[in-house]
Amino acid sequence: MTGEKCGIFAAYGVKNAAKLIFHGLYSLQHRGQESAGMVISDQHGVREHKGMGLVSEVFQGDILKKLTGSIGLGHVRYSTTGSSSLRNIQPFIGDCRFGNVSIAHNGNLANTNSLWKKIGHQGAVLQSTMDTEMILHLIAQSSFDGFEDAVKEALWEIRGAFSLGIMSEKNIIAIRDPWGFRPLALGKLDGGYLISSESCAFDIIGAQFIREIEPGEMLIIDENGPRSVFYAHSHRKAFCIFELIYFARPDSIIFGESVYLARKKMGWVLAEREDYDADMVIPVPDSGIYAALGFSEKSKIPFELGMIRNPYVGRTFIRPGRENRNLAVKLKLNPLKSLLKGKKIIILEDSIVRGNTSRERIKTLKNAGVKEVHMRVTSPPHCHPCYYGIDFPTREELIACRMNQEEIRQFLGLNSLRYIDINGLKKSLSKPGENFCFACFTGDYPVVPDKGLGKFILEENSSEQ
Repeated sequence: MTGEKCGIFAAYGVKNAAKLIFHGLYSLQHRGQESAGMVISDQHGVREHKGMGLVSEVFQGDILKKLTGSIGLGHVRYSTTGSSSLRNIQPFIGDCRFGNVSIAHNGNLANTNSLWKKIGHQGAVLQSTMDTEMILHLIAQSSFDGFEDAVKEALWEIRGAFSLGIMSEKNIIAIRDPWGFRPLALGKLDGGYLISSESCAFDIIGAQFIREIEPGEMLIIDENGPRSVFYAHSHRKAFCIFELIYFARPDSIIFGESVYLARKKMGWVLAEREDYDADMVIPVPDSGIYAALGFSEKSKIPFELGMIRNPYVGRTFIRPGRENRNLAVKLKLNPLKSLLKGKKIIILEDSIVRGNTSRERIKTLKNAGVKEVHMRVTSPPHCHPCYYGIDFPTREELIACRMNQEEIRQFLGLNSLRYIDINGLKKSLSKPGENFCFACFTGDYPVVPDKGLGKFILEENSSEQ
């Protein structure tokens, strides 16, 4: 498994690929804040640069000027498999019989353990604790002579969630798994082509959003332009609903859906069942804003920005470690005491996963003098771990596995609590709900994971050798 949440941005046939990828990754920073990396080719050789931290921290000074070339692949990472360390920064790069090959991955493989045993028996030595590197080994060990056929054979071996960027010295290959768990998009700029995890990155650099990469599609971009091969087909699609609930930027189009409009509709759906007349509706910034707008519009309860977000503090959900998340909550949001004191409020939240972050927020609001806090949540209770890239991998971490709704309400210190349900989520979508993955709510896994699969599976395997 690797990092969903992670972000991929690639460029082919553009002037100063490194600069474009820098801006692309900057636009995708919300998908990963632990590390960033970039590999650039001038079609004769490659240069790379990686580091821990934000995109602006990793690519300081004259670094971009040294990364010359018209082809490139970049990545921002939040770890969902493997620890947060230098050796796990993507893209991974290696020399093999196909020349220099780089790979970046957004998603989690569900058969990591099986793959580890297979390539280990064949003598592979991993330099990281990432499932992404195993894909590189599968390509190198392929029985096919041609590079594209070798990539396809590797894809036939892997199962789970994977949107991939693969770069040779002379082309870019963009791949999406047959179930379509993770987003991936194709763009165009000044005769060159771009690949991005989200369409919002194209807007920032003035590129044209052409379309999304299809599930099961392998898109090859070379001197002849883009061409598609469909290497596999799934009888069902499994677009991650949590992308629309929380993770993707609201100005992106993913899975054929406007993220902004989907979140606003979730607020509409919740408001249809509302029977409490509060003084105001306030969102948890930023992902709760658009649902709160919809909720206010439908319920006629005034919308207010009752909590002000510090723009220099990143997302609390994707900060590894409970202490880091709790500290980030206090640094991130500051309630407007003069507005909230003595008021009865409905607060719109995107999810309650572990519960600790929400509890801290409610405590802060109560300390600010709020009379009553009623929470409405735009996702159902998380009762099952995600094996496809969201970082709540064990049942023990999920509050809804330990408590019922009333117990959660009491734990959080709320006056009332209500979640949207699956049918409500489906009602919020313009595409058929059957095309989405709700496994973290229902336990219906589209791809059955290996037994014992977890975030540190490769590190555990290595320690047992």
